[in-house]
Amino acid sequence: MSLTNNNNFEELVNNISHVHEVLQGFAAKSVNQFLTLRNWMFGYYIVEYEQNGEDRAKYGDNLIGAIASKLTLRGLKGFSISALKNHRTFYLLYPQISQSLIGLLQNSNIQNSILSCISVKSQSTIGELELPSELLLSRLSYTHFIELIRVEDPLQRLFYEVETIKNNWTVRELKRAIGTSLAFRTTMSTNKDAVIAKIKNLKPPANAEVIRNPYILEFLDLEEKNEYSESDLEQQILTHLQEFLMELGTGFCFEARQKRITFNNNHYRIDLVFYHKILKCNVLIDLKMREYDYADAGQMNLYLNYFKDNEMSEGDNPPIGIIFCIDKDDTLVKYSSAGMDDNMFVSKYLVKLPDKKVLENFIKRELDK
Repeated sequence: MSLTNNNNFEELVNNISHVHEVLQGFAAKSVNQFLTLRNWMFGYYIVEYEQNGEDRAKYGDNLIGAIASKLTLRGLKGFSISALKNHRTFYLLYPQISQSLIGLLQNSNIQNSILSCISVKSQSTIGELELPSELLLSRLSYTHFIELIRVEDPLQRLFYEVETIKNNWTVRELKRAIGTSLAFRTTMSTNKDAVIAKIKNLKPPANAEVIRNPYILEFLDLEEKNEYSESDLEQQILTHLQEFLMELGTGFCFEARQKRITFNNNHYRIDLVFYHKILKCNVLIDLKMREYDYADAGQMNLYLNYFKDNEMSEGDNPPIGIIFCIDKDDTLVKYSSAGMDDNMFVSKYLVKLPDKKVLENFIKRELDK
């Protein structure tokens, strides 16, 4: 009788498949944990050297670059300057991971030569609300942490940690949540659960002294609504022009809002247009309610070229373009804008939470569920 006719054959196949899936998941989780611990340790070594290295003055501000170059010469991959800076920031923002480090490494028979270099540290930034390191390591990949370390405010970062773990967000969903200021919108909405639930269904987005970075938009006096959307936030920025001008600085005169320019019946709109009396030029502002994308530079370059040919008056200097975004990657900005107009700037703005206690209470409620 053929094995495939055996009544237990399907059960056999199911068992093998199930064991494969379960153990494969454990293997992936283990790899993620050790990758996270490895990168945390890299950050630890860098910070300790910066503070205690006898020859640290030899490298100064170029220390990260010197490390990257040396490791590359040794044939090691994945040690770019930006990666090493992320490791350093990761260590500084998550010192509590040391609480889990020694136990995990000892259980894995890691050599004492590594363990002896690490001292256990614990630094709580928000007291009782801080998530335990075991939970963070077991539920978040290092790629999640890369997104989280970009959130400067500790309470907002905790919000994203809690919601990522609770909702089992992918890195893409976490990135979308941060890029659309979900923490802020949740604080301002009465129906907070509905705002968070939408992340699962949202599609992914597609003169230096004058340009202050970041812009703190403290003037936003937002009324509480059932759900606060990205368009609501953008509308508030566009309608508070007087406060917006004060935040920009002196010399700005408002000219237009949602200024339309047309090419072959295709319409484009510039969010805000100002004229700067001191610089004697137009200032074009494009508001992005998300993180910076490489396509934003091309769009602003289009606006600047159009103004040069069609809007400049005699005696005017070339226009300046400012792209406001929730967040930006400096390396992406550098390469996406290379060769374009030198008068283009990308600036991150921060929306000040109206009452951090509201967000803190929401996080406590989430942790109690």
